[in-house]
Amino acid sequence: MVRRMAFQIYERHPDVGELVLVGIPTRGAALAHRLARELEQITGAAPLVGVLDVRPYRDDRPPDAEPERDRSRLPGRLDGRHVVLVDDVLMTGRTIRAALDGLVRHGRPRTVRLAVLIDRGLREFPIQPDFVGRTLPTKAHERVRVRLQEIDDQEGVWIVEHR
Repeated sequence: MVRRMAFQIYERHPDVGELVLVGIPTRGAALAHRLARELEQITGAAPLVGVLDVRPYRDDRPPDAEPERDRSRLPGRLDGRHVVLVDDVLMTGRTIRAALDGLVRHGRPRTVRLAVLIDRGLREFPIQPDFVGRTLPTKAHERVRVRLQEIDDQEGVWIVEHR
C-alpha cells in the first residue's frame, strides 16, 4: 500500500525535490519516512521530511488548559513548498483540521495534499484525502489500530477492534 501511495504522490508531484512530506506523530511520521524512502527508490531523489505536532492546535483541549509547546520538527519554512500531510488513519478530520492550523504557523505552502494509510469515513469536517492506501468502512464504535515495525516492533496493516 505504501508503494502504491508513493506512486500516486509521484504522479501528482514528479519533481520530488520540491516536495515536503509532513507526518503527524506517531505513526503518520513513520509513514512519511517510509513514503520518502519509496519515492527515493522510484525517482532517485528523496523529498524533505518533517514532523508536525498538532497538540497545540486541537479543538478538544479544555479552555483552561496550559498552552502546549509546539514540538514540530520541520525542514525550514514551508513558504512556496508542495506539502503532503501524512497520517495513519483518517476518520472525523479533526486531527487534520488541527494540522492545517499548525502548518500555516510554519509558512504558506504552495499546495497541501493529504495522504492516509486508512480512510475510515465518518467525517465531521469537510476533509478528504488525496492519497489513500485503503478505504476501510467502519462503525463509530469500532477502533482501528495501525501497527508499524518502526514503532510497534511488529508489522501489520490494521486491526479493527470493537469497544
